[in-house]
Amino acid sequence: MKRIVIKCGGSVMDQLSPAFFESLHHLQKNGYQLIFVHGGGPEINKMLQIHKVESQFINGLRKTTPETMKIVEMVLSGVANRKLATLLDSNGFKAVGLNGSDHGFLQADFINETELGLVGEITKVKAELLEVILNKGYIPVVTPIATTESGKKLNINADFAAASVAKAIEAEMCIFVTDVEGVLIDKQLVEHLDTEEIKQHIDSGEISGGMIPKVNSAVAVLEQGLASVMIASGKHNFFNGEAWIGTKMTKKQVEVVQ
Repeated sequence: MKRIVIKCGGSVMDQLSPAFFESLHHLQKNGYQLIFVHGGGPEINKMLQIHKVESQFINGLRKTTPETMKIVEMVLSGVANRKLATLLDSNGFKAVGLNGSDHGFLQADFINETELGLVGEITKVKAELLEVILNKGYIPVVTPIATTESGKKLNINADFAAASVAKAIEAEMCIFVTDVEGVLIDKQLVEHLDTEEIKQHIDSGEISGGMIPKVNSAVAVLEQGLASVMIASGKHNFFNGEAWIGTKMTKKQVEVVQ
């Protein structure tokens, strides 16, 4: 069975268009099973401000104190997950929310407890739990919260959570849904880039601004062993039943000389 993991950031969730959901229907008609992993950064930031909790990022990761973790879990599980699952349901899909901490579905270790607090990297995904959901025809909508062996909950970067889930179920691709169609060079959509080309375009300034963290996240998950990542738009059709519309990224292949 062909599978696609779709990572949907919190900032783009309110921008998902009818054309985006049409693409999902095309994927299902072409025999793909779909798994969503979502973020919730903007909503988390708002709630932290309301509760007057300081927000701090270190190397792109949110430093997560116990107080911050309570708000992160509340927003991801109680707001973002519900929002995305409801959007999918209202567009004709059978979606079911799944917190990463449920039944130890996502297991993780601390990255650096002293520096980052309750932030982790995934060590194991209980793929059999996804198999049960997928084989019943449902779309899992996964919250990026994991647990340690001792049961402590950890905040996980949603990009890396999506990559770990994709690897665990041997997904064909991981799609990062954004507010743009893909990587534009000279105002033209680039259909394919490898990791070396990405670095060259960043160095030359052809990839700049808000696209840099998007492609850097893609490179990071490719380095973890994922075969391909695609940046696609949540505002437009990214799959028309025959062709992909976006930028597919793969790791630079090293030629072996015999």
